[in-house]
Amino acid sequence: LDWLLLLHTWIGAGLAAGGTLALNQFMERDRDALMRRTMKRPLAAGRMNPGQALWFGVSVTVIGLLYLALCVNLISSAVTTVITVTYLFLYTPLKHRTSLSTMAGAVPGALPPVTGWVAARGDLGIEAIVLFLIMFLWQLPHSLALAWMFREDYARGGFQLLPVIDPEGRITSLQILINCLALLVVSLVPSVIGMTGQIYFAVALVSGLVFVFYALQLTRTRTTIAAKKVFLVSLFYLMIQFVTLAVDKA
Repeated sequence: LDWLLLLHTWIGAGLAAGGTLALNQFMERDRDALMRRTMKRPLAAGRMNPGQALWFGVSVTVIGLLYLALCVNLISSAVTTVITVTYLFLYTPLKHRTSLSTMAGAVPGALPPVTGWVAARGDLGIEAIVLFLIMFLWQLPHSLALAWMFREDYARGGFQLLPVIDPEGRITSLQILINCLALLVVSLVPSVIGMTGQIYFAVALVSGLVFVFYALQLTRTRTTIAAKKVFLVSLFYLMIQFVTLAVDKA
């Protein structure tokens, strides 16, 4: 394990991510002020000047991307640049226009493990694609469950997320279930292609079935409590998956 490379990747990716999220808050400051869960953010609450926030976000993001290019490699900087661009200029503006924004947001949400992969390996391979697909499919039930929990708040902010325009939750719960089932299948691929061992296969199978179980419960009850359980399970699921991936590598 190259600890110095790991540290450089953490620093570069952390700066780029922090700067990107700061720019997101700059772009959505007016909508954030309308929602209870975000109204105390610095820009939404008026504690920070928008111009200062803009320059801070741009500076930190650019520094992070340059740091990756100089201290890690160009491909890790390129992947992280795609994350920044798609998050700010695809996902963010689409959130108040269409419910398909969640699909767009799953792209930058799924790319960070790819940054880590190319930082360590220096190239893209089938393994990086598999990591992307796992994260992409995980993003959808995770983010839809969160949006369900705060659908009234998102409605106040003018966001056209699926739970906002699907008040009964029939379509949302079905989408969550379908993606959990797809995730269960795709999460087993690392063992099939020889990326991991049988321990990972067993853990991925069991944890995926647990995820599907809670998605089924949400489909059956369509309650906020069930959505919260799906959201919390998604967090534990992701941690278990990636820890096992790292430990049980082939």
